[in-house]
Amino acid sequence: MRRNWVVLLIALGVDNLGSGLFLPLTMVYVTRVVGLPLGVAGAAVTAGTVAGLLVPALVGPLVDRVGPRPVVVVSQVLQAVAALVYLTASGVASVVVGALLLAMGQQMFYSALFALIADVAGTGPKDRAFAVVGMVRSAAFGFGALAAGVLLAGGDTVLRWAIGVDGLTFVVAAGLAVLLRVSHQRPARDEPNGVGVLRNRPYLLLIGTTMLFSLAVDFFLIGVPVFVLDVLHGPNWLPGVLLALLTAMSALFGTAMLRLTRRWSRLGAMSLGAVLFATWCLISVAARWLPSAVQPGYLVGAVVVFGTGNLIFGPRANALAEAAAPVASRGRHLAAFQYAFTLAGVLAPAVVGLFSVSYWLPWLVVALACLTASVLLRPLATKLPASAVAVDQPPFRVR
Repeated sequence: MRRNWVVLLIALGVDNLGSGLFLPLTMVYVTRVVGLPLGVAGAAVTAGTVAGLLVPALVGPLVDRVGPRPVVVVSQVLQAVAALVYLTASGVASVVVGALLLAMGQQMFYSALFALIADVAGTGPKDRAFAVVGMVRSAAFGFGALAAGVLLAGGDTVLRWAIGVDGLTFVVAAGLAVLLRVSHQRPARDEPNGVGVLRNRPYLLLIGTTMLFSLAVDFFLIGVPVFVLDVLHGPNWLPGVLLALLTAMSALFGTAMLRLTRRWSRLGAMSLGAVLFATWCLISVAARWLPSAVQPGYLVGAVVVFGTGNLIFGPRANALAEAAAPVASRGRHLAAFQYAFTLAGVLAPAVVGLFSVSYWLPWLVVALACLTASVLLRPLATKLPASAVAVDQPPFRVR
């Protein structure tokens, strides 16, 4: 188990290092190197990304059939090919193909990743496993994003090298995933727990509730820079500092926060996370009434509130989804669970667009979404399996 765990963490670290290096530069690369106008570039990348949203529905049954490890390996290969397509792109068609392959690979990766983590972690609660993975991935992505920020000052050749390195990280991650020794037993066809996702109403409610939570996370990533720069007219360096602070909290304090809330049920911890997200919204919207000299420090404090909620919510949501999934159809359920994050990512830009109506309206929408999610968690306490929502037993430890 220890060997598998080390290999998995290294593979995920390498993967996220490349993602952090590449994803922030995607639009810059397409406009500066490929030469597409900004509007055309945005439409091409969006078209490819939206087409990839069909993947989780198709991948879930495959995970149940062959296991998560082969699916993760294929997803890494797809993303490596996407990087190669971007590297050789010369027009709209090739950019759409690259975006499509990248989106397919990412959706396939996340549809199988959490099942793979659960298999490597072994029996027992998976909260700590997801927390450790989250810490490693956040740290690696942060280093990659920091490198991307440095590369933005370079020329076209440097951007091409960034894309090439990103493709190489996917190849290395795929090779490491091949080394994992994880057995998979295909469930029997007559397994009574093999209920379909669409017939599992409590699980669908869990997906919808998690989507409301996740809207706050996606809004933070794309909405806070707009709020700071366009609404508050704050300094250009502040959004980067806020994002770096959130990344540092995720990378350093995941397991510590899990220990502090170990006596809470998973639903109770997630509800607390929702309240903290809503509190962050109220604190942030009040920044407009403060003197400009005070706003940076004030917003840093607001991010600490948000980051605390994110540390509480993230590992518990994934652990609950894994524990509540029927054994025989775990792959299908965990793949469907990814739509919670995908739909939040689709809705977040529209919420950010509400800044054009009023500076407080997006914050109100996000706060209401989080409070609604907190209320919707209550009926789940009796509808999901008791073993999935109960207070966690001491989780596994990695020395």
